[in-house]
Amino acid sequence: MYEDITIRDAVLNDLPTIVDIYNSTIASRMVTADTEPVSVESREQWFNIHSSSARPLWVVENQGEICAWVSFQSFYGRPAYNATAEISIYIHQDSRGKRLGKYLIQKAIDACPQLQIKTLLGFIFGHNEPSINLFNSFGFEKWAHLPNIAELDGIERDLLILGKRIW
Repeated sequence: MYEDITIRDAVLNDLPTIVDIYNSTIASRMVTADTEPVSVESREQWFNIHSSSARPLWVVENQGEICAWVSFQSFYGRPAYNATAEISIYIHQDSRGKRLGKYLIQKAIDACPQLQIKTLLGFIFGHNEPSINLFNSFGFEKWAHLPNIAELDGIERDLLILGKRIW
C-alpha cells in the first residue's frame, strides 16, 4: 500500500481537503473538541503558522488523492518549549483502519531530528482507545490526565496528553 503513498508539504490549495477530512471526524466525538464543522476561512491562520523547516503541515496522497494530513504544532508558544511539538494526524474515512496511522507516526518520528523536535505530544480524548493504542505502540506514555475537561453532547470527557522523548 505504501508504495502509492507520497507525503509533501501542504499548500494553500490543499486547505479545503484538509478541512473536509477534519470535519469528517467531528460527528464521532472521538477526535476533536469541535462540535460543528469548521470553515476553510477559519483555518487559514492555523495553516499559515506551519513551516516546512520547523512545524510542517503535511498532506498524504494515495495515487494523487489526499487521504490524510499530519500537523506539527508548537507547544505552549514560549521559546523554552521550542523542541516540543504536538502532533495531529487526521485520516480520510476511506483510508482508516489500513495501518496508515502507524506509517505516519513513524514518518513523523523520523522527521523530528531534522525539525529540531526532541519531544512529541499527542492530545487524545480518554475514550479514543484506537488512537491511544496507536500512540502507545510507538512508546508514547501518558504524561497528563485532565479529567472531565471537555463536554461533548452533554457527556464530560477526559483529555490525555501522551508524550514521547525522541532524542
